[in-house]
Amino acid sequence: MVTGKSLCREPLPRYITRRRHEPITKEISKAADGKPRSPVMLAALVFALIIVALGLLFVVNNQPGPSSKTQTTTSSSTTQTISTTVSLPGSYSVWPTYHRDASRTGFDPSGGPLTSVLPGWVSPSLDGEVYAEPLLAGGMLVAATENNTVFALNDSSGQIIWQRHLGAPVPRSDLPCGNIDPTGITGTPVIDSTTQTVYVVGFLRIDHQHWLFAIDLETGGVKFSRVVDPPGGDPLVEQQRGALSLSNGVLYVPYGGLYGDCGEYHGWVVGTPANITSRVFAYQVPTGRGGGIWAPSGAAVGAGGGLLVSTGNSFASSVFDYGDSVIRLSPSLQLLDWFAPSDWVALNNGDTDLGSVGPSLLGPDLVFQIGKDGNGYLLNRTHLGGVGGQLFTSRVCGSAYGGNAYASPYLYVPCTDGLVALKVNLGPNPSFSVSWRGPSFRAGPPIVARGAVWVLDVDSGNLNAFNATDGQAIFSHSVGRTVRFATPSEGDGRVFVAAGTRILSFILA
Repeated sequence: MVTGKSLCREPLPRYITRRRHEPITKEISKAADGKPRSPVMLAALVFALIIVALGLLFVVNNQPGPSSKTQTTTSSSTTQTISTTVSLPGSYSVWPTYHRDASRTGFDPSGGPLTSVLPGWVSPSLDGEVYAEPLLAGGMLVAATENNTVFALNDSSGQIIWQRHLGAPVPRSDLPCGNIDPTGITGTPVIDSTTQTVYVVGFLRIDHQHWLFAIDLETGGVKFSRVVDPPGGDPLVEQQRGALSLSNGVLYVPYGGLYGDCGEYHGWVVGTPANITSRVFAYQVPTGRGGGIWAPSGAAVGAGGGLLVSTGNSFASSVFDYGDSVIRLSPSLQLLDWFAPSDWVALNNGDTDLGSVGPSLLGPDLVFQIGKDGNGYLLNRTHLGGVGGQLFTSRVCGSAYGGNAYASPYLYVPCTDGLVALKVNLGPNPSFSVSWRGPSFRAGPPIVARGAVWVLDVDSGNLNAFNATDGQAIFSHSVGRTVRFATPSEGDGRVFVAAGTRILSFILA
């Protein structure tokens, strides 16, 4: 087993150094005989030198070479940018959303089998804790902090390219309950690689509202911003913990309650166009109170743009009100279908949220759901089945939190008593069975890359890799203190993980 004790020298940053041209020192004010030139002769000489310089510039600029882009802005109180020119290879990996894709598979199918893992760069200490999954696009790793700051790091060196502070976060003392202090950016942002835009929601102290910011991926400049709080909701008791989703030009922002279930909160999904248009529309879970959509994985989006979300407990004990449910919504956020376990009353009474993990899409028609009670359910995506309408159910583990990973036929579930790999049968009578179980530790949400499952032990702070097929240990390395639902990301030959206020990288070969 690779222990991670070996260290290697990081490659130099992929920078192109600006060419410095020596100044022209020849005198042009006198002729060779030392006599002053006439104004006409001087003008002619200056004109000739300009023509020669322009010609040289044209030749230099039209020589073949690597393409490049420059991230350069003027430093200010909110934006700090290191002026660098980053060499662009033929292509970059992308990990633009929570667990890589809108279905939340957490699986990168590219690359060959893993042969070695070595510790890579460690970022400077950022200005707050990182709860959101680091994202990857264009050779840059994007990390967001609870201090409402977004950082872009060179993914091969860890050097900060730009950072954008969006406003003071909300301290715990301003809220009626909760367990994050301060609260800034908690939900994982999303990157639109086509428009080179990072979309992120921050909680700002100035007005105690949640603001959506569209940030230029290359420069860190804000393209636009708007309030995206649930209409009619109380921002002080609505927490934006779930990951943002982007589908067909629309952003979806989920909300749930604070730790402690205080106040008149509900589960919400807010939709808004991913452009400067300020229109906002929303779906509210129709509970008397509760039913938060708080799982870190957020909504899973199918090929047709429909959303699947899971909810936490409500406080109903007789009339069903969509607490502890899986809900299917249209792209315009209309309720289409729902599922709830037969014991939803007991789940409500015990604060045993079905929605502690977001739904996983397994192919076009199958959904997997698990929650705090550790029971797994397979559902028909187009007919979720109402109360007790599952296709298959079986006990998986003690309790599950976060987000799953799926690399067919295996589904990897983050349990409080260890990572569990399920083998899923997608046939006409779908089912699953336990394929292997990892060591007993409180597992963070896993991802799958290079034939390995990568998962944090959130108590010890170890990043672990297991063979995706048989569960054999491959790698383990301490990253230090991590937050409860920290999950790695992967791309460009590295795995990245947030640990407190730092980002660590690991080199894959």
